[in-house]
Amino acid sequence: MSTPPLAGAGMPPGAFSGTQAQAAREVNTASLCRIGQETVQDIVFRTMEIFQLLRNMQLPNGVTYHTATYQDRLGKLQEHLRQLSILFRKLRLVYDKCNENCAGLDPVPIEQLIPYVEEDGSKHDDRGAASQLRFASEERREILEVNKKLKQKNQQLKQIMDQLRNLIWDINAMLAMRN
Repeated sequence: MSTPPLAGAGMPPGAFSGTQAQAAREVNTASLCRIGQETVQDIVFRTMEIFQLLRNMQLPNGVTYHTATYQDRLGKLQEHLRQLSILFRKLRLVYDKCNENCAGLDPVPIEQLIPYVEEDGSKHDDRGAASQLRFASEERREILEVNKKLKQKNQQLKQIMDQLRNLIWDINAMLAMRN
């Protein structure tokens, strides 16, 4: 699994400035969110790599350890941590820019964002919703009452079964004594 390239990695400086100019023209909240999502994915990936490096490192428990290997792994770990801090700074910039872009927007109720099909061309009214709510609450109350009665009947049946079990036990004990 290879790491995705950071912005500008492996590109000539002229090509990078061209992509920056193109990105500056296309900066909107949706593209910022996409950049933020990619940044979060990079952060998760780098964090997984850090944990992988830490898992493969040996503890200093007196065992002879190769200095070159230790220095190599330490260098990789420090590089990953540096890249991780850069990614967090980038994510903070994206977050601040999104908040800045959305600051003037009025919050839209979620209900208006969800399209729905009206039945028979009639408008959705509150009376219908209120009657449905009332009906659902009445139905729920009836179900709770039936459940309560069911529990009572189950307890009565359990008591009867226990009494029958005891009676059969007594009869079997008497028969055993007679023999």
